[in-house]
Amino acid sequence: MARAAAASVCAFVFSLSLGVCLCSFAVPLKLSAGSYNVSSDVAVTRRVVPAADGDGLSLASDPSGTVNFLDMLNNLHGDHGRGYYIEMSIGTPGQKVNILVDTGSSNFAVAAAAHPFITHYFDAALSSTYQSSGRTVAVRYTQGNWEGDLGTDRVSIANGPNGTITINIAAILSSEGFFLPGVNWQGILGLAYPMLARPDSSVMPFFNSLVQQLGIPDIFSLQMCGAGISASSAADPPGGSLIMGGVEPTLYQGSMWYTPIIAEWYFQVEVLKLEVGDQNLNLDCKEYNMDKAFVDSGTTLLRLPVNVFNAVVEAITRSSLIQDFSSGFWDGSKLACWMKGETPWRFFPKLSIYLRATNTSQSFRITILPKVPDKHNHQCIGTEGPSLIGPLPPLYLSAVSQLYIQPITDVDGTLDCFRFGLSSSANGLVIGATVMEGFYVVFDRAQRRLGFALSSCAVSGGEALSEIAGPFSAADVGANCSWGPAKEPFMWMVSYALMAVCAMVLIMLLLLLVLPCRRNRSGEITDESSLVRHRIK
Repeated sequence: MARAAAASVCAFVFSLSLGVCLCSFAVPLKLSAGSYNVSSDVAVTRRVVPAADGDGLSLASDPSGTVNFLDMLNNLHGDHGRGYYIEMSIGTPGQKVNILVDTGSSNFAVAAAAHPFITHYFDAALSSTYQSSGRTVAVRYTQGNWEGDLGTDRVSIANGPNGTITINIAAILSSEGFFLPGVNWQGILGLAYPMLARPDSSVMPFFNSLVQQLGIPDIFSLQMCGAGISASSAADPPGGSLIMGGVEPTLYQGSMWYTPIIAEWYFQVEVLKLEVGDQNLNLDCKEYNMDKAFVDSGTTLLRLPVNVFNAVVEAITRSSLIQDFSSGFWDGSKLACWMKGETPWRFFPKLSIYLRATNTSQSFRITILPKVPDKHNHQCIGTEGPSLIGPLPPLYLSAVSQLYIQPITDVDGTLDCFRFGLSSSANGLVIGATVMEGFYVVFDRAQRRLGFALSSCAVSGGEALSEIAGPFSAADVGANCSWGPAKEPFMWMVSYALMAVCAMVLIMLLLLLVLPCRRNRSGEITDESSLVRHRIK
């Protein structure tokens, strides 16, 4: 109501003043806090028992008393080049579709019309349980966008929690740059918070509905295996696991390290510093979090704010044995190519991201490698460096172990070509699939924290493709390095203040329109009687 009134007042003022008053403000969005649940037991069948933890928080249970995580193993397909997707059944009778798993958005959307790049789509007319809300919805991503109709229908997941739920579904009728050649999915599963849902936060996201209707714990976890031993030459190899309702210990090695979720919109975290090799970039920690830092399975690369990206490229160049890399390799417009059989990995250092720990005086470090050297190929590379080709042809990431220096297939029969797995970003630091593939990532919404552990599938030749270490002292960085969405009460205060300002300007303009202009004896309008003295500076 407040923002509608403010908009009406401002529009009226604008029409009267012919451009003198222009009022705009951010729309306050509602923020939904999650309930607190955690899962327990490590056994063949993971049982969730109602209880209370040490903080007096209620533990949830599913209606049957059992959550079988083993049924969810290897329920993902794809890789970070094509996206990771899960098979679902939508409607009555059920129509099977593959749905992209995306932790960086909140809408559940599925193609509801034919498209050149998809093999099939959800036909709402064939579902007896589909109900249209009569509302339209549009979502724009970093790459691509779509528009469609909002409705509800029943959904089940064969390799997911037992049961069928009714969820909000966006039926995609038109899109641009969203469906791409070579992908094998027909929709998107947004797993973030209601604040990101479109057209507004009243549209309950899929996972919120799953927790509410099936009573599973408010936690899910992701293993994405495109970088390691699970990748194969098969046309559609198992790509990993989406565990809904808890954590599966067989999917990770070593300890689980947790970082707080700073704000519940994206899965926003706090990055304290970055290292290239053993070299600290020494930037102000707020630079890393400009204007947010979050974990997003739907983003392929590690995206860095412009200043951070430039500092990383400079540090890699300074420490690399190759000094003459073209800028085209760093900005993604060119590939670096070596003769087949050569191994470029020793030219590139490790990249480490320090995250604030749940003990806020400490941090831990997640590290990704360019690629673990192949033990069966130690051929040396000439110091003259790689050849560069561009502009890029259509790219398909090869299904071999890779992290931030990524092999590309279908380029040339005599060359092995690679692209840079980092890019600059104008909308924050994004920990995408390039990093996530090295780790088993736990999205513990109940306790507002994200967990990282070494993924059991991120290995090559018996060697890990990633590292994790800690704890480290966070005393050398600021107490608060993060940015975040404006709090809702503040946004309402801004809205009311702008309404008051626009109302005052309206009154002034009405008075100026009603009162006669004072003229001098010659009938000429002077500066004393004109609006020149009253114009808005």
